[in-house]
Amino acid sequence: MSQTSILSTKTLSDEQRQAFLDANFDLLEQDFIEIKNNLFELNKINNNLIFSSQNAVLSLLEQNGWEILKTKSVFCVGIKTKELLEVNGFTVDVYMDYASELAEIITLIYNKESYTFLSGNLRKETLPEALKSEGIIFNEIEVYQTTLAPFKISEQEKFDGIMFFSPSAVESYLTNNKIKNEICFCVGNTTAKSLELNKVKNIVIAEIPTIEDVIIEVIQYYNPEEIIEPTAEN
Repeated sequence: MSQTSILSTKTLSDEQRQAFLDANFDLLEQDFIEIKNNLFELNKINNNLIFSSQNAVLSLLEQNGWEILKTKSVFCVGIKTKELLEVNGFTVDVYMDYASELAEIITLIYNKESYTFLSGNLRKETLPEALKSEGIIFNEIEVYQTTLAPFKISEQEKFDGIMFFSPSAVESYLTNNKIKNEICFCVGNTTAKSLELNKVKNIVIAEIPTIEDVIIEVIQYYNPEEIIEPTAEN
């Protein structure tokens, strides 16, 4: 019986990789995007902070004097973002799985507050548009940049499935490659929508938008009896 072959469009951690080895999968990893943190000033920060990714948190942690912001309340997207913030001493008031859900909570319940949104250059308009439409006080600081890193996969490589963790990775992958009959495993709805816009139909979305849950979806898709809980690390 041949091995199931999977492409990850992001380099995985040792623990995440081990889950595939334990399940006897053939795994290829290739980073299709690159992240670069920006330097920025901390003197124009409102009462509450918004993070929509772990990358924004990691960029903040590289800035001089970031610790002064630990007294501020935080709103964020994603359980992994929440965990990273809390392990570094922040208090997360609200977290949701998707930016649209966070925007709804802020505009309905916390609309009298002021916010600083620490974002990336390719962020979606979901949060800013919602805040603007409700007249909520906020500013935005671009704290990291995502650039595409297209890579041509050899024609000799054949995959059963491909893992995508962002719309940017989808765009980068499709620059030099085509999706044929592979099953596409996505970290969330926004990533899946990027594939749908490119006429891709074989899509599986993780129940919870984390890398670990994408891995679980992949392994259980091909091995339904497999019980796998990869170590939570991004």
